[in-house]
Parts: sequence; C-alpha cells; structure tokens
Amino acid sequence: MTLRSWWADPINKNYLYAFFKNFAFFSGVLVPFFTDWGHISLFQVQILQSWFSIWVFVLEIPTGAIADKIGRKHSLILGAIMIAIATLVYGSIPSFTIFLLAEFLFAVGYALNSGADQALLYDTLKSLGREDESKKVMGRADALMLAGMMCAAPIGSLIASRWGLNAPQLMTAIPMLIAGALAWSIPEPKIHSESESRRYSDIIKHGFREIRHNPIIRTLAFDSVVVSSAAYFVVWYYQPFMSNLGIPIIYFGLAHALLLLSEILVSSNFTTLEKILGSGKDYLRNSALLVTASLIFAAIFRHWTSLILLIIIGGGVGYTRATYISSIANKYIDSRSRATVLSSVGMLRRLALVPLNPAVGALATYSLPLAFIIISLFPLSSLFIEEEV
Repeated sequence: MTLRSWWADPINKNYLYAFFKNFAFFSGVLVPFFTDWGHISLFQVQILQSWFSIWVFVLEIPTGAIADKIGRKHSLILGAIMIAIATLVYGSIPSFTIFLLAEFLFAVGYALNSGADQALLYDTLKSLGREDESKKVMGRADALMLAGMMCAAPIGSLIASRWGLNAPQLMTAIPMLIAGALAWSIPEPKIHSESESRRYSDIIKHGFREIRHNPIIRTLAFDSVVVSSAAYFVVWYYQPFMSNLGIPIIYFGLAHALLLLSEILVSSNFTTLEKILGSGKDYLRNSALLVTASLIFAAIFRHWTSLILLIIIGGGVGYTRATYISSIANKYIDSRSRATVLSSVGMLRRLALVPLNPAVGALATYSLPLAFIIISLFPLSSLFIEEEV
C-alpha cells in the first residue's frame, strides 16, 4: 500500500485525529503547573475542575445543536481550535481569574468534541459500508488516543524541566491545531446518525429514568460513580505525592505514562484478573479493596513503592472499574437504550465531582495524607452490593 492510497482512506485520517486529539504535553506536570507556576492551592485547582464540569453540562446541548447544523467534522475543527486557544490562555499569565477563563474555553472545546468524534467515525464506516467493523475500528481509535496521551506526557515533563512549567501548556496548542487540520481533511459523510442535541436530551430523559427504575443498573451506577471518584482523585494527587518525595519534574511524565499503561493492561485483561479476584460482584468488591489499600498505604508510607502502588492499583485498577461495570451493565440494558444509559452513568460521574472536587481539594490543601485516607473510604461502598451481577 502506497502512502497516497493509505491517506485516501478516511478511516486512517480518523485514526490520526484520535492520536493527536488528546496529545496534551501538560498532562504529566499539570498539578505542579497549577501550584508552582500558577501559585494556587489544591482547593483552587479542584474549584477549576468543578467549574469545567458545570460548563460542560451546560454546553452539551447547544454544542450538540451546532454539530447538527454545521456537521461533526466542523464541530471537531472548532473544538480543536478552542482547546488550542485555551492552552495558550492557560500558559499566558499565572492568575486564578485567567485560569477560570481557560477552563471555560476548555469546556467549550470539550463539548464541541463530545460524541462528535465517535459519530463521525461511525458515519464514515457506514458510508463505506463497513459498519460491521465498528467495534474493531473504534477500539483501535481509542487505543491510538491512549497512545498519544502516553507519548505526550513524558515529552511534556521534559519540556517543563527545560523551559518552565507553563511551556507544556503553550506547546500543546501545536498538536491541537494538528488535530484540527486532520479533522478538516476528513470528508463529511452524507449519512448521519442520531442528532447530537437529541442524543443528549435522550440521556437526560430516558437514561436517568432507566437508572432510577432498574435496581441493578442503579447499584452499578452508584458503584461506578463513587469508586471512579476515588480513582479520579488518585490521578490528581499522585503528582503532589511525587513532589513531596522530592522526585524531579522530568520524571513526572513517565509516571503519567505508567498510569495510562496500567489502565490499558488492566482493561485488556479483565478475564485474567477475574481468575484472581473473582467475577461480577466479587471483582467489584475485591478490586475496590485493592484501591482502598493503595490509598491507605500512600497515606501512611511516604515512599516510592507507595507511589508505584498508588499509580498502578489506585489509578489503573480504580479507573478501569467503570469500563468493567459498563460491560456488566450491558447484560441488563435493552440494546436500543444501551448507549443512552451508559452515557447517563458517565454524566452522573461527572456531576458527582462538582461538589466533591472542592471538598476533597480543601482536605488535600490541609493534609495530603488525610485526603488519601478520606478518599480510601469511597471504594468501600462496593462491600454493600447485594444484587448478583
């Protein structure tokens, strides 16, 4: 196959877009960027994340309507440009007010991209008569997205160690604009799947109703929200833990790459892990206990081994439980409403973090070990699962 023929396949352009869309140099040094360069507390960092989540929730329907009006391709282009602008704003002035503006711009970009990338890829497959390959192709696109994130983090920490903690933010604009250019090269399919704004409205109306009336889905959703929140805070607080250990900033990106690699390995080996931890309810309980243990260990022992366990178990095992729960939930959801219900669970996770972010951020500002202890209690909710799943 020649380069020209490879490039002529729009699926390959979608793959390249997936690789660059989350190629964030800043990811490996994000917390030091806020605390050391931005001179804000962990409490203020989490306020910013709640601010972002609120705006994403508010903007999903209007940006979905924009995607319906101008097409998914152009929605992705606008999203990439907005995120590029957001990174430039973030890296410009160390000010909490400027950071609020940057997070709003990030939320606009995120909302413009949300769902539009997968819809464009599926519509492209459908227009080519290859929709039966959707599981394989979308899985490959997700893998390339994670690969891009893994590559970007170590490069970003190298950039930060050489040119300063704001440099990765500023330079992230480059891969974002590359992603926008790649989205521009993808032809807009004439076949269109469900309206983006209608899809979001369905999530709010039908998805939440299914969660409310189906006891098994309600239990799984609650577990997903609570335990995933613990893993979410691991992602935010392993970097301050590294700073407390005196680890040089150049290694922060490698730690983030290890976190992503752990997620990939765990999510691709659920069957093997079930032989060790059990399946269904047993896996949820035992994996939750492991996450709790890794957090307690990090709170008590300030050592590099605690850091490794926190990243691999707290992050890798904890974060992927949402994927495992989705695979279980599929058995109890009608295929016609499956995507809507699973998206509703994801939305609940995001909304739950709005009040949790500042609360845990205040704890972490006061004492990081105390925050780890409190967060370690979240996964214990899995012990109260009574339904057989």
